Amino acid sequence: MSHSPVIPPSTTGDWMHDRLTEARGVLADTTQHPDSLVILAARVVIGQTNDAVECGDALELLRLLDRRPLHAIAAAAFPKGGAA
Repeated sequence: MSHSPVIPPSTTGDWMHDRLTEARGVLADTTQHPDSLVILAARVVIGQTNDAVECGDALELLRLLDRRPLHAIAAAAFPKGGAA
């Protein structure tokens, strides 16, 4: 029986913050990651950042990589229309 790798617990205790940090790392070096992971990272940044410039940059990258029309990308990125 195989065992899954042990994942160390978060050092900050904030799971979403850790995912945002991880996503930012992927976006910082997009050439080293498959498009599917970059798209996922961009979606995380769009959904979690409080920085409008960072959100805009991630949305632009998502638009370049995701072949769907921009309104479909925006609807997926902001499922509640951007409302909290």
